[in-house]
Amino acid sequence: MRLVALSDIADMLGGVSRTRATEITNRATFPAPIDTVASGKVRVWDRAAVEAWIRKYRPNQPQAVDPDEC
Repeated sequence: MRLVALSDIADMLGGVSRTRATEITNRATFPAPIDTVASGKVRVWDRAAVEAWIRKYRPNQPQAVDPDEC
């Protein structure tokens, strides 16, 4: 399982601000974070779940490139 943090999600959403990414990740339809790290301050999500959400709810969003696949 690959994990992503808020800044990664902002990039995956086309470079939106962290504030906008926070608004989006707080939506009821957005996947729940799978854990919180750094003393409860940093939420992390399963990358595949976030990618699936983007495909479903933002179908016109350009797909982010996974840096490990380059």
